[in-house]
Amino acid sequence: MSDWHDVRERLRAYALGLPETHEDHPWGETVIKVNKKVFLFLGLDEQTEKWDPTFGVKLVSEAHGHALTVEGAAPSSHGLGRAGWVTVPFLSELPETDVLLDWVEESYRAVAPRRAVKELDERPPGLR
Repeated sequence: MSDWHDVRERLRAYALGLPETHEDHPWGETVIKVNKKVFLFLGLDEQTEKWDPTFGVKLVSEAHGHALTVEGAAPSSHGLGRAGWVTVPFLSELPETDVLLDWVEESYRAVAPRRAVKELDERPPGLR
């Protein structure tokens, strides 16, 4: 997938397929939440003069360091970086989409209630 919109939509669709998730638009940006907790920041729908497209995930495993190797990636602002949040630019050379989906799932598992994680774990592998 070469177009960042395609990658963004894959991440969005995957995140919305996880248990108890919904899309919200605080600050005019797109976020995906489980209950009331954000686990995926998708930013604005379009690139602007002041904003390059990025996504943000909470990574608490070795994936955190891997995400930071993407050119332009950085700990998220507003103190979120201290809690493991990483902001990754869509316009950089990204890992394979499956790796990005793994990051989304890790972020989900980091903030989701146990019952939702249990529901995800009970799904057949092909439906996760």
